[in-house]
Amino acid sequence: MHDAHDSVILDPDAQVQGAVRLFFETFKRTGSCLAVVKEFRAKELLFPRRLRSGAHKGELVWAELLHCRARQIIHNPRYAGAFVFGRTKQRRLPNGKVCSRLVPSEEWILLRDMHPAYITWEEYQLNRQRVKGNALSWSAERSRGPAREGTALLQGLVICGTCGERMSVRYHSHRNQNVPTYWCGRRPLQRGESGLCQTVHGGALDQAIGDMVIEVMTPLAIEVALTVHQELANRHEEADRLRHQHVERARYEADLAQRRFLKVDPDNRLVADALEADWNDKLRAFAAAQEAYEKAKAADASLVTEAERADLVSLASDFPRLWRDPRTEMKEKKRMLRLLIEDVTLIKGDALHVDVRFVGGATRSLDLPLPKSCMELRTTDAEVVKEIDRLIDTYTDGEIADVLNERGVRTVVTTPWTAARIGGRAYSRRGS
Repeated sequence: MHDAHDSVILDPDAQVQGAVRLFFETFKRTGSCLAVVKEFRAKELLFPRRLRSGAHKGELVWAELLHCRARQIIHNPRYAGAFVFGRTKQRRLPNGKVCSRLVPSEEWILLRDMHPAYITWEEYQLNRQRVKGNALSWSAERSRGPAREGTALLQGLVICGTCGERMSVRYHSHRNQNVPTYWCGRRPLQRGESGLCQTVHGGALDQAIGDMVIEVMTPLAIEVALTVHQELANRHEEADRLRHQHVERARYEADLAQRRFLKVDPDNRLVADALEADWNDKLRAFAAAQEAYEKAKAADASLVTEAERADLVSLASDFPRLWRDPRTEMKEKKRMLRLLIEDVTLIKGDALHVDVRFVGGATRSLDLPLPKSCMELRTTDAEVVKEIDRLIDTYTDGEIADVLNERGVRTVVTTPWTAARIGGRAYSRRGS
């Protein structure tokens, strides 16, 4: 906004500044406009904007943060202290309507460092690149995109060693769990061919990469865990401060409405009734803001209890436990992983060859055995078959089943052995 001398300044409202700074801090942490919107909504935080037209032009209103508004903020260079002209061009169509189009940034009239800023110019450019990368994750020029909630640890990081394209993720259900499969079929699809470049089951691969992360991160475990703990505390503190400012604003507006009502002549009922109604509205808004603040504060307190905080501190010296803790969300693991790993290239042959490229240029390679096929997974182990063949000349089918069950041996579907299963196995062996 502008001051009395028509100079551009940051909004003098501390709550507005706090909300905008929280927006950029959240985007820096999550890397996605949609993730920022979701976090503001989860914490029941409102975002400011000034009306540009109408009877209330210039007034400040607080409303829910929308995705379109978040994208506008990320792409607006004014938040980086720059003056820009010519971001759009307009032309009038023959029917009288005006058509607008975006102009490439290279053609803007740009003057940097013209007024106070919330972020640096370098941060502004980085934010735009991250948003562009998120969009490219759905286009032909595949990018790794933001970390998402799925169970695929390497989502967005896997590159096909056959064609060089980024591999996609599919999920299938196995024993009530979503198991990822990394697959690449973009090049055959573009050529009109059938089939895929390669598919790789993600279970063993994700486990191997997770073990590598633990190995790499262990020397820095204490510093990382304490940083995470401090970040959580800062997030809750900043959100609580913004909510409290919203309550104080509602309180001020209610007090202002009260003072206006008390100053009016009580006999002037037309004015007195209108001011009394406005006062009641402001009181209801203040009560709603106070109630929302108390609920959010209680929710924040329940997120990190004293016992959980002590548990988190104890995890500082045990990063493997932090990584394997079921309370650590997969989305957070992916974010941690992206701080270390640039990409992972897969080449499927007699074994699965894995090339891991770390941020900074270091590399590491792994050779993993290929996962068993469905037929192999449902084939009884050769040692078990050999033991059944040894016992079948001495014991009945039921007795053999009892012997195997007592030894803890299970079928390929992890169920106990029965006489019918032993008989079926013996019949198939005789038939072969």
